[in-house]
Amino acid sequence: MIIPRRKTRTVKVGSLSTGGDFPVIIQSMCSTRTEDVDATVAQILGLEKEECEMVRIAVPNFEAAANIPAIKSKIHIPLVADIHFDYRLALESIKQGADKIRINPGNIGGEDRMAQILREAKRCGVAMRLGVNAGSLEQRLWDKYGRPSPEALTESALDWIKIFEKYEFTNFVISLKSSDVPETVRAYQLLALQCDYPFHLGITEAGLPPYGSIKSAVGIGALLLQGIGDTIRVSISADPVEEIKVCKQILKSLHLYTKEPEVISCPTCGRIEIDLIKHVKEIESRLIKIGKPIKVSVMGCVVNGPGEAREADWGIAGGRKQGVIFRKGKVVKWVAEDKLVDEFMKMVTSNE
Repeated sequence: MIIPRRKTRTVKVGSLSTGGDFPVIIQSMCSTRTEDVDATVAQILGLEKEECEMVRIAVPNFEAAANIPAIKSKIHIPLVADIHFDYRLALESIKQGADKIRINPGNIGGEDRMAQILREAKRCGVAMRLGVNAGSLEQRLWDKYGRPSPEALTESALDWIKIFEKYEFTNFVISLKSSDVPETVRAYQLLALQCDYPFHLGITEAGLPPYGSIKSAVGIGALLLQGIGDTIRVSISADPVEEIKVCKQILKSLHLYTKEPEVISCPTCGRIEIDLIKHVKEIESRLIKIGKPIKVSVMGCVVNGPGEAREADWGIAGGRKQGVIFRKGKVVKWVAEDKLVDEFMKMVTSNE
C-alpha cells in the first residue's frame, strides 16, 4: 500500500529537494564540536555510509561558523547550521556556505533580526528551517495558553510564516517539536490544515534507546501514516549513527525506504523446532550486505509460514530440523537446518 502524501511546496537544500513528490529525507545531527573539523568530518562520513542524506552541525560561536567551508569540502551531503540566540551566527553561516539554516524563532531576538537573516538567505539561495520548539516558545504565547500546547506551537509557526512571507522568503521547511508524542502529532496536524510548506518531523529530546527510539517511531510514524512529513530526524541520546538506523526502520515499515530488504519473522513459540532467531539474524545481515530491496519471510513453523510466504518475494517455514523454502508463495525445496541459510541465500542471490 502506498500512503498518499500531503501536497506541499518544494524546498531546495543544496543538492537535495524536499517536499512535493520527493522522497522523505533522513537527517541527523553531529555530536562533535564543530570547532574540531577532523572529528566532525569523520562523523559525517560515517553517517553518509549509513545513508544519512542531510546533516546538521551546532554553530554556537564564530569559530564554528568559520569551519563550515572546511567541513563542506570533505563531505557529500547538504550541511545545516544550527543557530540559537545570536542572529549574527546565522548571517556568518550563510556567508561561509551553509546549505540551510535552522532557526529557533523563539530565541533569535525578534522580527528585525530575522529580517536580516531572511534577506541574506534569499540573496544566497540558502534554505531555512523554521523550528518552533516547546522549550523556547515566545512569552506572549505562554501567557495566552499557559503552556506550550499544540495550539500555541501552531500559532507561533503561523505568525513566523507571515513574517517569512512578508520578506518574500518561501524556501523553508517547518518543525513543531515537543518531547510529548500526542501533543507533537496534534501540532503538526493543526498546522498541516493551514499551510503547504514541507514539514521536518521529530520528537525532540526523546531520551535513551530503546524508549527514545520507540517514542520517535510512534510520533513520526503516526504522522507519516497520515501523509504528513517530508524530512525526519530521530532525536535520541545515542551515537548519531543509531538515529539513522531508526529513521530507516521507521520509513521501511511504511514502505517509504526501499534501499534494503525487509525481513519479517515470527515471535517464536513452543511449536518451533529450528533455531529461528539465529537464522533470521544471519539472513538479515547477509541480505543487507548485498543491498537487495526485497521482502523476506522467515517463519518457525507451518502455521503462518506458507501464508506469509505468499506475500513475500522469498520465504522460509521451519519444520523438524529443516525448513521449506518458498519463492513468491510456491514451494521450492526442503532443506536440512544446517544448510538452510546458505541454500536460501544462494537461491535469493541467483534468482533476483
